[in-house]
Amino acid sequence: MPEAKKTALGWKFLFAHPAHFIACGCGSGLTRRAPGTFGTLFAWVTFGFFRPHVTDFELIQLLIAAYMLGIWAINIAGKTLGDPDHGSFVWDEIVPFWLVLLMTPATFTWQLTAFALFRFFDITKPQPARYFDQHVKNGFGVMADDLVAAGYSLLALALLKFLLG
Repeated sequence: MPEAKKTALGWKFLFAHPAHFIACGCGSGLTRRAPGTFGTLFAWVTFGFFRPHVTDFELIQLLIAAYMLGIWAINIAGKTLGDPDHGSFVWDEIVPFWLVLLMTPATFTWQLTAFALFRFFDITKPQPARYFDQHVKNGFGVMADDLVAAGYSLLALALLKFLLG
């Protein structure tokens, strides 16, 4: 069931605390419409900047650190607003989508497919993502439901790759 539309946050909130800046995806979550999609687009664009400069192992370490940072930042920002999963919080889309991109062939078509699948699974929240979304109201729960969406996306991509050869 869709939630009531949440009020978009502004620049004042974004720069009031480093956790707000991180939770809001460096500002990419401040859009009035589809902040999760814009956060995922931000992830796609930024991935292209840092990916060539790190090994797979280094990137996995960075993703673990970014995931933990997200739990902290979303906890802080959520407590400030009194809303643990405000729509402007998009760090939970960014880090899991970076993981998806790490394991996706580096072509536009595969990455676009990964983007569409990730958005689909993030929006529909198949179990256990729905459980985290509905019952774990903190930074861990917010980050976890998108990690599940990333897992479903990777499974769907693997199936597509198998079927297409």
